[in-house]
Amino acid sequence: MTDQPPNGLPSYRLLTGPDDEKFCRRVSEALDLGFRLQGSPAVTFDGVRVIAAQAVVWPGTTAG
Repeated sequence: MTDQPPNGLPSYRLLTGPDDEKFCRRVSEALDLGFRLQGSPAVTFDGVRVIAAQAVVWPGTTAG
């Protein structure tokens, strides 16, 4: 594993979207690349569907 995320991705990412299979796959793909979960997921309801958010960080990144 390198000290920088692959593909020019930032070391901190906030993944958001409808709480569905596609969102879960995006989070899983970030984990497969080597990112780590940062904190707990958050969810809200937009009047139609549940929207989820999950922060991920590259190992070695300090959260402040």
